[in-house]
Amino acid sequence: MKILGHLHTINHHKYLVMKHCFKVGLYKQGLLHDLSKYSPTEFLVGCKYYQGTRSPNNAEREATGYSRAWLHHKGRNKHHYEYWIDYSVNKEEGIVGQKMPVKYVAEMFMDRVAASKTYQGVSYTDRHPLEYYEDGAGKLGRMIHPETAYLLHSLLKMLAAEGEEKTFRYIRYHVLGKRKPGIKRLFDRKRREKNK
Repeated sequence: MKILGHLHTINHHKYLVMKHCFKVGLYKQGLLHDLSKYSPTEFLVGCKYYQGTRSPNNAEREATGYSRAWLHHKGRNKHHYEYWIDYSVNKEEGIVGQKMPVKYVAEMFMDRVAASKTYQGVSYTDRHPLEYYEDGAGKLGRMIHPETAYLLHSLLKMLAAEGEEKTFRYIRYHVLGKRKPGIKRLFDRKRREKNK
């Protein structure tokens, strides 16, 4: 068991998500992100299958055919689209992904960025989260709601093309509709009046 390596990885990941969530105004979600990873069900499995270069859930899945830790995790964390899978009200559709509230889509985006940074290390670029998503997105089918998929994919493409600062600002003010701090609003208003 690689306890210290796994603990360092989840602490680093959690710290990055928290830092990113704070930048877009998701303070509570930043603090509470992935707390279930410290539960025995997830933590012990993570230590057993720890490799440091990818999620231990993938290694557990390869070894046993499924990931008990992942099943536990996705059922407790609303920033995973898998949490939102349910029967459709249209009986012909069966089980489908439900539309996620945008605050959880934003947290899911931050989670993907932080995971890429954690596992890619110094070789991380702003294209990595997009590439990882696109490698698996074709297999999602109806498991992720089309509007949720569109928003997530758009944000990942923006990150790849425009960088973190612009994407985080867009998420904060346009996706989440957070207001600019009072002094910033005042300067923006004065600049608009000056340009008239």
